[in-house]
Amino acid sequence: MAKILCIDDELGLRRLLRRVLEPEGHHVSTAPDAVTGLHLACAEDWDLVILDLQLPDLPGTAVLSALLERKPEQRILVLSAFGDTDSRVTCLERGAVDYVSKPFAIREFTARVRSRLADQPRAAGSVVVTTAGLELDLVRRRLSWSGRTVDLSPREFLLVQHLILRSGSVCTREELLREVWGYAFDPGSNVVDVTVGRLRHKLGEALIDTIRNVGYALAV
Repeated sequence: MAKILCIDDELGLRRLLRRVLEPEGHHVSTAPDAVTGLHLACAEDWDLVILDLQLPDLPGTAVLSALLERKPEQRILVLSAFGDTDSRVTCLERGAVDYVSKPFAIREFTARVRSRLADQPRAAGSVVVTTAGLELDLVRRRLSWSGRTVDLSPREFLLVQHLILRSGSVCTREELLREVWGYAFDPGSNVVDVTVGRLRHKLGEALIDTIRNVGYALAV
């Protein structure tokens, strides 16, 4: 059972999400505005926060940034009437783990929730170590390399986590867009290449291999 917080000003939607998610065994709490939602999100531990962008008191993007600044490990799924590419890219680059546009199909939405909840196991002491000298703490969401802790943005963490878990395999751009950014489509931007470039700057150029016309792989 997961603890899920829904921050949305539409009473009907809050009721719908409860009807949809609670039969799957999840505990669902709701908040009607940004201030209440941010207070609840910071006061308790949540497996997933579902966040609307159009809130009566603050923009949802402000809540997204503020919450991830205080709790970088928090998984946030944005649920919004804004279906344009710019809104999707902005939220995903700020650290949201997924973006669902309203109106949405219930089966697709619940499948995305299940997928996002399965993304990052919370098993105590869960650590991934690779022969490349990287040590990734999935609980504290920290990356250690060559005896030092490397500061990562939420998106950089998700990317390096995926590369580590797929160590020894080539990750296509399409796979990374889907699994790390939550895109079910190609946004026509170079977000993957830009984020890989930032990781190389922090970890060294030789640690991530470019597989021409395919994608990227961790150099093991």
